[in-house]
Amino acid sequence: MGDHTALDMKPLVIIPTYNERDNVAAIVRDVLAQDGAISILIVDDDSPDGTGRIADDLAAQDGRVHVLHRAGKEGLGRAYLAGFRWALDRDYDRVLEMDADFSHQPKYLRELLAASYQADLVLGSRYVSGVNVINWPMKRLLLSYCANVYARVITGLSVRDLTGGFKCFRREVLQAIDLDRVHSNGYAFQIEMTVRARAKGFTVHEVPIVFLDREHGQSKMSKRIVREAIWMVPKLRWLSATGQLK
Repeated sequence: MGDHTALDMKPLVIIPTYNERDNVAAIVRDVLAQDGAISILIVDDDSPDGTGRIADDLAAQDGRVHVLHRAGKEGLGRAYLAGFRWALDRDYDRVLEMDADFSHQPKYLRELLAASYQADLVLGSRYVSGVNVINWPMKRLLLSYCANVYARVITGLSVRDLTGGFKCFRREVLQAIDLDRVHSNGYAFQIEMTVRARAKGFTVHEVPIVFLDREHGQSKMSKRIVREAIWMVPKLRWLSATGQLK
């Protein structure tokens, strides 16, 4: 992707948290270490384990760390939408999503940013070069892989990892999408954002990553999230076919 670095852009990494006290300080440290241009927004859903207080301490120690406190646990999609609006109110030109639990390794941030010179939306992909997932139970791996095949077939998009949450948006993409009309929350949120970006004519590129299962804390996966993805995918196909996503 050339000799570009993050230094000639202004990137914001959004990290949603809920009960991530064992991870938040380390992930912030490692993300900031990738490049001096990177800032972080921690979006905490009133974590009962004190994650929000730790985040505030981190923000007090480093001006590149910011915290957005929300009143309660409303889900991943709502957290990201709040973060997107926060970023758009400021002059960030790249907005990235990543998890707090190190399943998304900070070392890939520079690759996503470099790829964003050629693509409007860059996805850190577990499946673009084989299956690159470590330490997941086979049942969860099959669920994720099959969910991506299902989403790819129904939406018609040639994207291998539609459900992944490691992404880099150019500012223009988030400005063009009507965030008030994005209603998904889990897997479906990631699918919906990519479908809406493509419907607006933006380019999408996948960068291969290795995905690691979390070592600390608990997964936020639930049956409700899976059910949401099952019904939302055909709805997105219908909305796209009828021109309602443009």
